[in-house]
This record gives sequence, C-alpha cells and structure tokens, in this order.
Amino acid sequence: MPTRSFDFTGAAGQRLAARLDTPDLPARAWAVFAHCFTCSKNSLAATRVARALTARGIGVLRFDFTGLGGSEGEFGAGGFSADVADLQAAVAHMREHDMAPALLVGHSLGGAAVLAAAGSLPSVRAVAVIGAPFDVMHVTGQFGAQVPEILERGEARVDLGGRPFTVRRQFIEDLRTHDQGARIAALDRALLVLHSPRDATVGIDNAAAIFQAARHPKSFVSLDTADHLLTVQEDAGYVADVVAAWAGRYLPELAEAAGADAQASERAEVAETGAGRFQLVVDTAGAHFLADEPPGVGGLGSGPNPFGLLSSALAACTAMTLRMYAERKGWPLGRTRVAVAHHRGEGGRSRFERDIVLSGALDAEQRARLVEIAERCPVHRTLTEGADIVTREDAGGS
Repeated sequence: MPTRSFDFTGAAGQRLAARLDTPDLPARAWAVFAHCFTCSKNSLAATRVARALTARGIGVLRFDFTGLGGSEGEFGAGGFSADVADLQAAVAHMREHDMAPALLVGHSLGGAAVLAAAGSLPSVRAVAVIGAPFDVMHVTGQFGAQVPEILERGEARVDLGGRPFTVRRQFIEDLRTHDQGARIAALDRALLVLHSPRDATVGIDNAAAIFQAARHPKSFVSLDTADHLLTVQEDAGYVADVVAAWAGRYLPELAEAAGADAQASERAEVAETGAGRFQLVVDTAGAHFLADEPPGVGGLGSGPNPFGLLSSALAACTAMTLRMYAERKGWPLGRTRVAVAHHRGEGGRSRFERDIVLSGALDAEQRARLVEIAERCPVHRTLTEGADIVTREDAGGS
C-alpha cells in the first residue's frame, strides 16, 4: 500500500506535514486521522489504523498539527480552536484533490477535534474516536500544578510525554470556549467510541459522556487492557481492524454510487440477428457490435466468439487497472498493450495466456510491480475466484 507526502497549508498559513496512505487499487472512500495530544502522524495508532483502512480500500490522510512533528508553527499558539481549523484545512485540501473524506478518525485530543469539526464538513458521514475526552479542559490535567503558573505568568514550560513544551494562557482560555456536549448532540453523523476501561490518562467516564450525548447511530467498543497511547501492537491492531470494519457500513453513498455506475456499465444484452446460425448483436454500455462463431463451426465469422469476448474483458480490465495504478503513483507509464489468448488445457480446463507490453521510462522495479498489479484486476479475480450465476426466465420478454 503506497504512501506519499501530501503537505498542505494550515489555517494560519503554516506548512503542515502530511502523509497520504492509498490502497493499491482505486480508493472507494477517503478518511482523515487526527493524532493524539503532542503525538504525531507517525504514532503507532495512526499508522496502524491507516494501514487497516487502506487494506479495505479506504485512503487515509494523517498529518501533524501545528508545531508538532514535521509541521511548522508554534505548538498551542492558537489553542484547541487552531487544531480544529487545521483539521478543516486538511479536509479542504483533500476536497481540492477530489478526495473529499467521508470518515474522520481521532485519537485522544484528536478525537475531540474530529467531534468539533465534523458538523461543519458536509462530506463526512462517520466519525470514530479513540480514548477521547468529553470536555477538552481535561487536557489541562497533564499540566499538573503548573496551571496556576500558566494563568498567572501567561506561560510556563511543561513536560509532556518526556518533551518540554511552552504552554500559554490563551491555550487554556481557548479550551474554556468549547461546548463539546452541544456539538456531539448535534453531530448527525454515525459515531464509534473506542475506549479502554483502564485508560489512566483519559478515564472511561469520558467515553460514557460522549456516548450518552450522541444520537444514533452510535456504537461503543471496549478496549479492555489497552493503555491510552495503544503502545502494545496487538491493541493498536485491534483498534485498526474494528474501525476499518465498522466504517464500511456507514459509507453508503460511495457504495451506492459505485453500484449504480457498475450496473450501468456491466449489464449486457444479446439478441439473434437472424443472419447465419450464431450471429448476435451485443448491446452494452451504449455500444453495439456483433458476436459470432467462425465459419469452421457454422458461423459467419462476423464477430468475436464468447471466449474472444472473455479474453477481451480480461485484457481491457488489465490495461485499465495498470493505468489507474500508475497514475496514482505518478509513474511515467506510456501506452499499454495487453494480449490475452484462451486455450483448452488438460481435462478441458481453460487457460488464459496474457502478454503485457509496457512503454514509458519505467525502471525494473516499477515494471515488476505493474505485472503484479495486473493479477489484481477485477476480471482476473473473478476468473480465478469464481462467481455466482443466477438464471431466470423473463416471461414478459423485457
């Protein structure tokens, strides 16, 4: 699953470092992951959730909030409001590239950020939060006894996760302006709440408050013995699998759109022309052409036979799949030619021989990868995995 840099401009004009994780084949949906407080886009939770989602066909943008990881700017300068604005900027950046996210996933304070931002993002259909606080003022608990100093002096140096950060008074003052309860009640999005009852950083009562404030559809999953940062590989993997499996249920507009397009382009009708024994006119996707058998078996030879059509389907699907993959990777693939021949092997078993000609300034590794991708085209998979065929008589002749 390829990943590439996808930096963008944050709400305050700073450059925010981002990575875009994409499926091997065209994405059926897009998501944004918001990392935990003072973490980064490369945290264990962020990377594992992104990989699990891409494995299920959902591309993921994960980015560093202002002043963290590889992003520019001063950490905390704009408070929690700045994090929400950065998240909105990330969604806008994806929308500009025709990848409007339908799913937001947030960890810890990143979870609070997606809850705050989702209501203003029309493309978002589902939200998943991991170890998220209900009240964003909860984060001040990590400042310990230095909160009075911050309020009195205007700023203080605070140790967070083993790293020193300067926290300013406006950061705390901004937290007080956010009514998360009202936002969650008005969310109008499918919500998944994941939380560990043993979370020592953000207590399980936060999950209960979020869940109670939200309207259906909503779901809760207990993370058992997991810690707040999901530092145990098995815990992070479990969260990733749950989020990925849950998300697919709440992206209906994508599935419906894909299904409608598929039905329009994949339905085929044939009718006998009355010329010769086997000549047929084929009608599919607005195109009309003849199918036939060769003269040697009693046909007119006026068009491809059924196995010629099947070979053509495999060749066309292969070429289209290679084109989509190469464009996503930004590879210099020139024109592609694919030849497929059908043979009868021992015992009458079919064998398709496929030859691929790749042009363009591709290196050896790129060429080898494209040959691998050819075996992932949908027609190839249908032929190798099999399909169900339902036959019925249309008595009305429709």
